[in-house]
Amino acid sequence: MAKIAFLHSHQLLNRPVAGMINRTISSAGRSMFHQVKCRGSMTPIRANDLKTRGIAAIESALVDSPEAVVSVRGKDKFVVMSLAHYQFLRECELNAALAETRADLAAGRFVRESATAHLARLDSL
Repeated sequence: MAKIAFLHSHQLLNRPVAGMINRTISSAGRSMFHQVKCRGSMTPIRANDLKTRGIAAIESALVDSPEAVVSVRGKDKFVVMSLAHYQFLRECELNAALAETRADLAAGRFVRESATAHLARLDSL
């Protein structure tokens, strides 16, 4: 059975990103995050079950956890999840990227240049 690893905010290198993720989790779906964090593993679905039972195999696997892993010939190959859970994870990812960008701007890690100068700089890389 595959394990899901979650980093605690103190394990992240970029503190603003950790803060943004924590705020996102707090506001966007604490109960969904709590389910994943506490269970720590995904429900397995064998490819054979998926062939014979179809979407019912996925639905029953997602009753117990927000994600399920599909194994093919005994090896974990795919992860399935509800659309709501995917959107939650995507929102966390986007908020983390936004926080990282804001931290870069605040720390002065950016270049101010025209579009022409930017393209010329990219061509020289």
